[in-house]
Formats: sequence, C-alpha cells, structure tokens
Amino acid sequence: MSTRKTTLFYATLISVSSLIVGMILASRLNLSPVSSAQSLTLPPANSAPIAGAIDAQTFRNVAKGQSPMVVNIRTETKQRAQELSDFFGGGGGGQGPDDLLRRFFGGGGGRGGDDPNDQDDNQRGQSPNRRRRDQTTVAAGTGFIINADGLILTNNHVVEGATKIEVSLYGEDLDQLYEAKLIGRDALTDTALIQLTKKPDHKLPEAKFGDSSQIAAGDWVIAIGNPFGFRHTVTVGVISATERAFPVTDGRSSEMLQTDAAINPGNSGGPLLNIRGEVIGMNTAIISNGRETGGGNLGIGFAVPINTIRALLPQLHAGKVTRGRIGVQITAVPRDGFEEFGLKTRKGAIVSSVAPDGAAAKAGIQPGDVIVEFNGKSVNNTNELQNLVTATKPGTSAPVKVIRDAKERTINVTVDELDLEAEQGRLSRNRPNEPSEQGGDSFGLTLGNVTPQMSRRLQLPSGVTGAVITDVDPNGPAAGALRPGDVITAVNGTRVSNASEAGRELQRVQSGRIARILVHRDGNEVFVTVRKE
Repeated sequence: MSTRKTTLFYATLISVSSLIVGMILASRLNLSPVSSAQSLTLPPANSAPIAGAIDAQTFRNVAKGQSPMVVNIRTETKQRAQELSDFFGGGGGGQGPDDLLRRFFGGGGGRGGDDPNDQDDNQRGQSPNRRRRDQTTVAAGTGFIINADGLILTNNHVVEGATKIEVSLYGEDLDQLYEAKLIGRDALTDTALIQLTKKPDHKLPEAKFGDSSQIAAGDWVIAIGNPFGFRHTVTVGVISATERAFPVTDGRSSEMLQTDAAINPGNSGGPLLNIRGEVIGMNTAIISNGRETGGGNLGIGFAVPINTIRALLPQLHAGKVTRGRIGVQITAVPRDGFEEFGLKTRKGAIVSSVAPDGAAAKAGIQPGDVIVEFNGKSVNNTNELQNLVTATKPGTSAPVKVIRDAKERTINVTVDELDLEAEQGRLSRNRPNEPSEQGGDSFGLTLGNVTPQMSRRLQLPSGVTGAVITDVDPNGPAAGALRPGDVITAVNGTRVSNASEAGRELQRVQSGRIARILVHRDGNEVFVTVRKE
C-alpha cells in the first residue's frame, strides 16, 4: 500500500473512531439533541363490568385515592368579566335556555374564584383608567392529571382565551402554582388538554380511566372539584341519564352523561368517577335558574363521557381536532305523517336548509330531502347524522342516500372541514318590523307581502317572492319551526308569490295534517314541517 493511501486510510479510520467516541460521550453526558416530538400513550380503560357491594368505606376510599390527581386551575384572561359568566355565549337577564346553561367559573370581574383573598387591579393600586384599558379577569376551574408528563384534561371554556394558566396540586400550599400551556382544545365537546411547563420534584399521580359505555342510569358516581373555590370538594350522586343530547351551539349538540351529583361553578373540567375511582366523565355544565340561586346546583348536571374524550386525545395532543361538515341544517322526522315523505318508518333526518357553496349544495342535496343513510351507515335520527358526518375525515367522498319526492336516490358528497366559529358566524338573524297584511291563523302565523324595502332589509336574492312572516304565536303550532323574517316561498310543493297565496295554500291543509313549507331564511332556503291544528 502506498504511503499516500496508507495516510488516507488511517485519517479516515481516526475520523470515524472520533465520531463514534463523540456520540458515546454525548449520550453518556446527555449532550445529544432530544426530539421535541412526543408520542402519546392513551391511558388504559377498564371495561370490566362494575360489580360488588357498596359499604361505609366505598366513597371514602375513592375520595382518598383519587383526590391527589385532581388539580385546581387558575386562569387570567384579558376580556370583559361578563363574557365569562354564561355557558357557550348565553346572555344574562332573560329566562331563555341560554340563561339556564351556565359555565362553571368561580369568581369573575377581576376576582379569583379559587382564592377569596385575591384583589382586583384597582385594589392593587392601578388607576381606574389603566384598569379599564387593561382589565384582567381571573377565573377558576378544575382538571385532572392523565400522565406523568404533566398532561391535564379540563374544559375548553376553562382555558379558552386565557393569557395565563396556573395549576395548584393537591396537598400543596395555595400559593404554590405551576404554569401550564394549552396543547389542544375542542369546542364541540368542550374539552381541552393542557400541560405543566414546570413540574414538581415528586411523581405526579395519574387518573384511572373507566368505560363510560358501561354506565347506566342509577349507577353511583362521585364528583371531585373546586366549587366556588372550595378545593377538592367531594359530592356523590347517581347517573340520571346517558346519551343526553345537550345543545352546544345553534344546530349542534353533544351527547352527555346526566347526573344529580352536586356540581357547581368551579367544578368545570373535574372528573366524574365510578365507585372503583375510575374517570367515566368530565363535569361540564349544569342547569341553573341563575339569579335566584347564584348559578348553583339544581340537581341536573352534565359530563362529557370519557370514551368521547379518550378517542379525541391523539388529536388534542397534536394540537388540532379535525371534523367533517357537509353544510346542512337538519330537523327530526315528524312522529305522525312520516309516510308523506315516502318513509316506511320514522327514521332519517330532514334537510331544512343547505349552506350555499357547501359540500351538500355542490353535490345537489336540497331542502326537504330526507337523509336515511350516510357513507354506508343508516341514519335513525338527527344526532346520528351529526355524529357520522363530524367523524368523517374531510376530503372523503361519502355516498348519501336521500328520499326526495318519495323516491330514493344516492348522492356523492365530498366532505368539508368543520370550522365551528365560522359556521356560527353565518347564523345571524334578520327580523322585520313591517306591518302585517294577511293572516295564517290556523298555524299561528301573521303574514305580510314582501315589499322592495323589506326585500333589501332581508337581503333577499333578486327574484325571490313570497309571504314574509311578521309574527308567530308562541302558543301556536308553528312556534319553534318558523320565525319572524322567514319568507314563505312554497307550501306543499306549490310556489307562492305573496301573503294571499300563502294564506290560501295554508288553509287548504286539512286539520291534523302536515304542511311542508319552504322558506327563505338568512340567505338560505329552509324546509320546515308544521302540523295544522
């Protein structure tokens, strides 16, 4: 071997050897870079049937064993205190359903629900002008630890919009707080995943998961949380109902567990446990009459089933939950008269409106269609259709079987991605105050002609004619189905151009029979059914 080749050989050997030694030293001294990507191992779920007797120690043992994994959550949010007081945007002062569905925050208006000694900005010496300009709202909620890496589950509404999230642990001083960051959230199930950015010097306790599908009405359950800032309060009750459809936003609902275990403001995000101490739900909402009881417990509370949350965990951990949308508003098939749609049984979901430029509109689905099958799976009711669509990956081409004019047809729909905030922004409502001209007394409707001025106010497309609804009798048959501002364009398939024609067609409907009414509402055609009294 030549001298030059020998020198090159040994130089290469030394370089490779140095690299290997360097890698060994780096690994021994923890100098090698660590990947920031972390895989999430789903907490195991115990699906064994719950059996055995309850004794005097049962609830005590659950409280003692599971309280350590429950945490207090303190948030700071730069927004008006009033925005934190209502569940999912419900207003205060009225008696509508939104008043009854309250978020579980303790405190507000600058005072922390977790610590009664907190002071607002003005009390800390800041000027009133500064406080108005830069007001920080402090609120409190609950969460539970799901792994040793400091991942914590809580409600979306507890941490939504928070500029600072702090966590206090069981058994530690009130002023011992650990900062946390938001990992992922989902408004539809009101679920959020946060993580401690600095962990304590001891091992974190972890929640045990049960199987919410095993739960039935009458089963004992235990709630642990921080109601009104009283840390780690334990309450006991039973499951009142399962698969309870709970309104989340206009036109969308989520299935919940209903319980009479006392849960109050501050319990948000806390665990609902079975008698083995396993989490079977996350406490989320209550029914309350608000002003009279201070928003407290009336014996009707709701929890997100843990199976729903567990299925979402990989997406929450990735930072985004993706769902499908086809762009339709739907309503239930009427109990009586479903045969008039060409149905043999009361199954399916009636399309009441189709969003312009949405997936359904592009595919050719129309108001009045009855969806009886989606992507190969039968549709029994509106909740089933919602669940099937939202669970479908955006971009999927899904066959949709509909009944139209008593005939079955299949339409292929390419599923869009759901943007919940954008969807709700499209549901603005316009209400007219034009004088009435024609009545529809048997349906509880007052009708008027569409004038050019009203057409502009309602932003009706050019050429749209019909009868505008100016008033709806709250005790009449059309209440809840029709609203002021709707423009009736057809009754039982017959087009109408004014209030007189609409009134005539409505009068032709026999008592006890269904009127199939097509209306123009908020820029969309909407199909509704009303039974004539």
